Amino acid sequence: MHRVNVVVIAVVLTLGFLVGAAIQASAQSVTAFEGLRLIVGDGRVMENATLVVEGSRIAQAGGRADVRVPDGARRVSLAGKTVMPMVVDTHVHLSTTRDALIGDLKRRAYFGVSAVLTLGTDGLELLGIRSEIIPGAARYFSAGKGITRIEPGRPTFQINSEAEARKAVQENAAHRSDIIKVWVDDREGKVEKVTPAQYAAAIDEAHNRGLRVIAHIFHMDDAKGLMRAGVDAFAHGVRDKDIDNETVSLFKARPYLTLTPNLPDRGVKVDLSWLRPGLPAAEFAKLEEVNKDNPKAQAFHGIQARNLAKLNAAGVRITLGTDGNRPWGLHEEMLDMVLAGMTPMQVIVAATRNSAGLVRMTDAGTLEAGMSADFIVLDANPLDDITNTRRISAVILRGAAVDRTQPIR
Repeated sequence: MHRVNVVVIAVVLTLGFLVGAAIQASAQSVTAFEGLRLIVGDGRVMENATLVVEGSRIAQAGGRADVRVPDGARRVSLAGKTVMPMVVDTHVHLSTTRDALIGDLKRRAYFGVSAVLTLGTDGLELLGIRSEIIPGAARYFSAGKGITRIEPGRPTFQINSEAEARKAVQENAAHRSDIIKVWVDDREGKVEKVTPAQYAAAIDEAHNRGLRVIAHIFHMDDAKGLMRAGVDAFAHGVRDKDIDNETVSLFKARPYLTLTPNLPDRGVKVDLSWLRPGLPAAEFAKLEEVNKDNPKAQAFHGIQARNLAKLNAAGVRITLGTDGNRPWGLHEEMLDMVLAGMTPMQVIVAATRNSAGLVRMTDAGTLEAGMSADFIVLDANPLDDITNTRRISAVILRGAAVDRTQPIR
């Protein structure tokens, strides 16, 4: 869901230059980051911690007393700073040409995203980019071409039968899509919905091929039907009404099930003045034009925020997704999730460990020995205030500092 109230991170501060210089001097050297607050990504936090990076990997991570810094290691003091894992965004829709897509992935890294999952609007010819390691760019995962009914203008497999649903899954499987996306939504009565028989066929075909299925939904009744059919994840929460106890029970009975809430615009005017340094003047002016209170949006947001709070309280596995193509959207979404009732730590775990798990990244999402050195250095503690995720001093991706000397347009 596209939103107009946006969040952007300030340009790199002095520490970013120091960290970047330390790492870029020798990509394969050992660097010890010391004196930091370490948010691991799994619910743990360590004070006065040390993070030892060797090449692109974390060699050691822990309290100062538990880490032995190798002789000759480059030492960087991060006293007073907080380090957290880079975020994995599990719901985006990026550009559809190679050069533009790579540009999108680099913009994501600039704002602290280490990987993205695009959901259903990709050209299958672009999926080869997933195997490339592009310097300064987030990793790329894809649902390939999603499944809808007939919907002019949407680049999906458009089906009218169970057989066509199975064929769409087979085509995605042939291109090794990471997950199958199904839209179950009538677009406010403008199109026909994928029927229960059709989505059940897609889920069955996907599971037979070792693939999972993530569903776009709007209505509570569709969420119930999809859960009974064995869906693995939701790309949105229920949006038409407050969920009932049966819906909560269906989620609780399926501990493997993942929810990406993807909250909408809160419909309130916000202070965007701090965003000004990171955007062209014309773009900032456009944002201010639509930055206003919207009671209808507030009511729509309220339904989804309450539903997220209920499912979070029930222990449902939650991930982070922003939809659309806003590279700064993770910070916006993290604030919205906290305002909906999640704690900052719960949101960080959702955005890091849980989101990495959804895309089956086994080497990212937490800051532990053996994991990819993907982390954000912050000037303030996001556990005190989740908006501190925007106060970025440096972004380290695969052991190398992302160039943040200039905002990426």
